[in-house]
Amino acid sequence: MLIGKIVAMKAKQIINMKPIIKFKLAVLLLLISITVIADNNSLNENPEQVIVQMQSSLIQVMKNGEKLGYEGRFKFLEPVIDQSHDIELIIKTILGSTYWSQLDHEQKQLITKTFRELSIATYASQFTQYEGEQFEVIEQRDLPHEQKLVRSQLIKSDGGTVNFDYVLHKTEQGWRIVNILFDGVSDLAIKRGEYRAVMQRDGFQALIESLKEKIALARQN
Repeated sequence: MLIGKIVAMKAKQIINMKPIIKFKLAVLLLLISITVIADNNSLNENPEQVIVQMQSSLIQVMKNGEKLGYEGRFKFLEPVIDQSHDIELIIKTILGSTYWSQLDHEQKQLITKTFRELSIATYASQFTQYEGEQFEVIEQRDLPHEQKLVRSQLIKSDGGTVNFDYVLHKTEQGWRIVNILFDGVSDLAIKRGEYRAVMQRDGFQALIESLKEKIALARQN
């Protein structure tokens, strides 16, 4: 493909450039590669493709993790998470209808924006370096309420595995993740208990500050 040749030529030109220019161009090339993948898959999007595309992006960011640093990984993963996760539905489900209905429009926007930033920051802080890991999709199955489950594994270099099971639902933009299970443990359930406890005990602003503290900790990686 013409775009692939252009990316390859630009990558060769990076070698002799100053470090800051190398960094900016590296991020740009990675973002271009994500855009090309997204365009190629958009017409035939299905739950498994969403997961394969996202996990391929995670491998890419791991391979370039040290060079990109936290900020570079964050920028690279922003469109990836936006295209694979239903952030608004996730945070609404975590808070539940009772707490969500108590928020005004500005508060809903703020919690959604902050939760989105934390979600991207978490990926950027955890997928930092590559040691031969590979993702493998195991199966896709139907769930109640027209949802889909995509089961996958992260195969580590020592042969160990971590199970990642994704629950997705269909939106106007395509299939999006609404929950992730790590070795059978629901991320949604953990956050539901934590976030609601803060809301009940200390209120909305305390929850926002708690999420911002988590984002600040992620930036240290």
